[in-house]
Amino acid sequence: MTSSAPRRSIRLQAPTWWYGAMALGGLCFGALADKRPFGDDFMVHPLVLFFILVGLALIALRVVLARPVPQVISDRHLIIGCFVGLAGFLIGNFAGVHLLFE
Repeated sequence: MTSSAPRRSIRLQAPTWWYGAMALGGLCFGALADKRPFGDDFMVHPLVLFFILVGLALIALRVVLARPVPQVISDRHLIIGCFVGLAGFLIGNFAGVHLLFE
């Protein structure tokens, strides 16, 4: 009974951490997007790099936990988190262009 309690706790906290990480990551990458710190090529655009990093982080999570990611974070939460990250990117981009670096 006690061994399943930590798993439930992790499963309940995982979407919260996922949303927070996606929002924060999106904001940070969006704030730097206007400057194009890695060049002007499509593959080094900050939004593309952000989602490549997200994919690598999910693969790392899969390896570390040794179980499929959808068992930890449901598919619905994964998709919503991607949209949260995109919204964070757009907000960060707006802030970077209009508020932070004028």
